[in-house]
Amino acid sequence: MRKQKEKSIHKPVSLRKVLVRDWQLLVLCLLPVIYYIVFHYLPMYGVQIAFKDYYAAKGIVGSPWVGFKHFNRFFSSYQFWTLIKNTLSLSFLQLLIGFPVPLILAILLNQVKSYRYKRFVQSITYCPHFISIVVLTGMITIFLSPRSGLINQLIMLFGGEPIHFMAEPEWFRPIYILSGIWQNSGWSAIIYIAALTSISPDLYEAAKIDGASKWQLIRHIDIPSIAPTAIMMLILEVGKIMNIGFQKAYLLQNSLNITASEIIPTYIYKIGLIDTQYSYSAAISLFNNIVNIILLVSVNKIAQKTSESSLW
Repeated sequence: MRKQKEKSIHKPVSLRKVLVRDWQLLVLCLLPVIYYIVFHYLPMYGVQIAFKDYYAAKGIVGSPWVGFKHFNRFFSSYQFWTLIKNTLSLSFLQLLIGFPVPLILAILLNQVKSYRYKRFVQSITYCPHFISIVVLTGMITIFLSPRSGLINQLIMLFGGEPIHFMAEPEWFRPIYILSGIWQNSGWSAIIYIAALTSISPDLYEAAKIDGASKWQLIRHIDIPSIAPTAIMMLILEVGKIMNIGFQKAYLLQNSLNITASEIIPTYIYKIGLIDTQYSYSAAISLFNNIVNIILLVSVNKIAQKTSESSLW
């Protein structure tokens, strides 16, 4: 009887029964699946134009194959190393400076006792995330104006000379990175706050009984608890290093700061959509995505070897 019960328990369920039993969940998942198939997987058919001289009149199939001609053109271009340097420096600085801020913010908020004050700070830090990039760049331009900008007014108030922030290339990276931290740190902290709220209060009580200070609570309870989440978020961020935000860089870009603001996404936009060099821009985009995949897989492999947390 016991063996029969065990067999009945481990008996595999047929596909038909699963479809009948979970049809509501399957229908719910249908729209996202269709979205990804239509807008992410089907367009991959057009990647082949990176290896062709694409002509709209001939179509993708009728355009002639040219192999790695467009890749060689990009690698030998005088702008190649400038684009790589600008993209990587902006991405790594944003990751190095911006990634720890949500972590620190979440840990500090977790230590706040006042519920109202915590909610107030969360609301203040969340709000900038909902400002559109166009509005944000407009605010940056107004605040940094050399004549009427608030920042330059404060500089002149203390006897300094006004700075043309938007006209000097060396100021582009600080402006881009600091504005990104201000806009996204509160929103990015949500996932860490959720991880911290899942920690059992008994751990804090036991640590306090043993005489642990706040710093020791953070070091021995908070940080180890959110470390797996932080590692996975870091892996995802590294996988987007070459795909740094296009909109803000393009809207903050001008002829005076272009030596620091021209990155691969803005270059692809100009070459592909403005100059209509579709094959060339497709080749650059494919190279960009391959680098991202290599970085993602490499960092995930390192995370597997150094910790128990990884994406797969």
